[in-house]
Amino acid sequence: MTNHPRERERASGVGDAGGPQADRTGGAASERPRRLRALVYGDVDMNIIDGSAVWAQSMTQGLAAAGCEATLLLKAPVTTDRLVAPLTSAAGVTVRRPHEERLVPEAGQRGLTPEQAVELMVRLDTEERFDVVVVRGRRLAIAAAQDEQLAGRLWTYLTDVPQTVAEMNATAVSEISDIAVASRLLLCQTEELRGFLETSVPAACGKSVLFPPVVITPDDATGAGTPQEPLKLVYTGKFAPRWNTLEMTELPAALAERGVPAELHMIGDKVHRDSPEWARSMSKALENTEGLVWHGGKPRAEALQLSAGCHVGLSWRAPEMDASLELSTKVLELGALGLPVVVNRTPMHERLLGADYPLYAGEDVGSVADTLTLAADPEIYREAAERCRAAADGFSLERAAERLKGYLELACPSAPTGTDPQRPLKVVIAGHDLKFFTRLADYLTSLPGLDVRLDEWEALRNHDQYRSRELAAWADVVICEWCGPNALFYAEHKRPDQRLVVRLHRFELYAEWPRKLDIDKVDAVVCVSPYYASLTRELAGWPTDKVVVLPNWVDVDQLDRPKLPGAQYTLGMVGIAPSRKRLDRGIEVLGELRRRDPRYTLAVKTKQPWDYWWVWNRPEEREYYERTYRTVQRDPLLAEGVVFDPFGPDVATWLRRVGFMLSTSDDESFHLAPAECAASGGVPAVLTWPGADTIYSARWLHDTPAEMAEGIHAIVSEGRFDAARSAAKAEITENYSLRRVCDMWTDLIVHGKVPEPNDPAGVVTA
Repeated sequence: MTNHPRERERASGVGDAGGPQADRTGGAASERPRRLRALVYGDVDMNIIDGSAVWAQSMTQGLAAAGCEATLLLKAPVTTDRLVAPLTSAAGVTVRRPHEERLVPEAGQRGLTPEQAVELMVRLDTEERFDVVVVRGRRLAIAAAQDEQLAGRLWTYLTDVPQTVAEMNATAVSEISDIAVASRLLLCQTEELRGFLETSVPAACGKSVLFPPVVITPDDATGAGTPQEPLKLVYTGKFAPRWNTLEMTELPAALAERGVPAELHMIGDKVHRDSPEWARSMSKALENTEGLVWHGGKPRAEALQLSAGCHVGLSWRAPEMDASLELSTKVLELGALGLPVVVNRTPMHERLLGADYPLYAGEDVGSVADTLTLAADPEIYREAAERCRAAADGFSLERAAERLKGYLELACPSAPTGTDPQRPLKVVIAGHDLKFFTRLADYLTSLPGLDVRLDEWEALRNHDQYRSRELAAWADVVICEWCGPNALFYAEHKRPDQRLVVRLHRFELYAEWPRKLDIDKVDAVVCVSPYYASLTRELAGWPTDKVVVLPNWVDVDQLDRPKLPGAQYTLGMVGIAPSRKRLDRGIEVLGELRRRDPRYTLAVKTKQPWDYWWVWNRPEEREYYERTYRTVQRDPLLAEGVVFDPFGPDVATWLRRVGFMLSTSDDESFHLAPAECAASGGVPAVLTWPGADTIYSARWLHDTPAEMAEGIHAIVSEGRFDAARSAAKAEITENYSLRRVCDMWTDLIVHGKVPEPNDPAGVVTA
């Protein structure tokens, strides 16, 4: 569908999305579409029971449960079918064995190299076009990202990437950026990993989604329910130094010293041999330790059955593992069986199990043995087991399938009613700066039934005239982002059977171009708010029915993330230049609040005014900022309460710590930041600039900074923060969610349908 090189290179990652989707529909939109096809390949050995192999199994099962025809491509020859066997008989699943099928004759017994795997995936994709290609493994993902055929359909699962600032060097950022650009989605195991990636790699923003571990346990495998003698401890997985598996072998003796008879059951056969001396000690302990039963490697179902026959699970790791941004699948599996698990105290585990979970481990064998003596108490045991079971409920195959269905709808939407993928509607999006239209363009490009091409002008007046003329002659519908020279050009070259839609921003409203535009050639002028639509009609003198309102979009799904503790005391501002954004009023609000409670702070995510030459070169602007910053520096109440954060696309991660978003401007056409904060689980706080009441409901509007501060403090001090943010999220989701706005644009493009005016006050919930 998208054939021009400039479209294929766009950072959206959508790539040549029309190909697989057009094939998926199999003809006119009225025909029944075929099931989506997904290919799964992990740079993992399915003969070894560890988290990565279990991921490959559960990802395949999850995609099949979500309605896909899922193909799992194996890396290595099958020497034990402990993980593969359950898939061979699963509905909707195909297992491809490259070694047994001799698909890669030169492959070694240790498995396919990343390059061999990518070459084979491309070959299989040529034979049977896949809608989604899921890959795991950094080296593999780097190789896959370099292949143009797979770009735009990759769902890359990221775990083996740097997880600290020190490790995230320039090379790592470059590699992960390439992966992000080529991927449609980046699947992250935890919120912590997603946030770190978005902060470190700008290209990951907007593409990173959660795919936590999936827990699948046999129906007949349940824990004992109460502790008994001897207290049976269980560990399953790899044997490695940082996993404290050698130290675990000392626990039966340590518990005996405390009067608690105990057995340690260890399941697995993968001993890390980076240190030969440690490996010899580990192997000796497995074979000769009194009170230790080593079961060796077992099929996953049998390993779970053995675990269910024990009383307490072990996931005690070395302190350096506490900073890991990954969540142990074993903790969740054991919890699903009904076993309490001994884990390190980390922020992630506290969020999962609660800060008062009774079985947090210390750093040495003695402290862990002390913790396990608590597990021998039936009441403590039941509480810990219930915490683990409840936590595991959120990681079931059903939840994973539901999550994957949502991602499939996002990545592979169906053709709009009234379109024919065999004869798609030809759409051009033209403009010098498409940053405000990118997500809409991504969505439209992904739709079967639309053939979307971009005419990206080099500057406001500079463009490839040959290409623009070619596209003007080709298109059925033209969308001009900005009412500038691009709109004048396409109006001049418009055909009678063609539709022209122009989106007008505040910037152009007072410029010369609207007065020069032949409005008779325009089918619709789009404004983002009713106030600016009315102002446009008044200033331009255009017919009322030509000016329509399609609001800005808010990616509610991306922004919906858990708030960090204390977020209700953090105010936010995004962008403070030029001076009409009125940072001084935001500081005034902060001062009022800090006089009531010093916990209030203001986080400002922005470029500095001197980063904009057109701002800093104006004496009145410079004087304003010098005066405002001097106020902050000289007032002890404010100096410790204002934090400036760097400008960047990682807004969703940044918003996790923001409870209230301030909009203190003199005027705005829409002001997206308060809406994004509401979608993130925060509360908008908006001064009544002209038109604010047509975008936000009255409960979020304030007449003065003092009233705004009073309103914020009342919400916090009276315990109404959760209720307020719930109402705000409902309002923004109903009015401005990305999916709703995309549907509105699709109706306008395909059917010429104008949406009903927005009424924010009509959707507020209590």
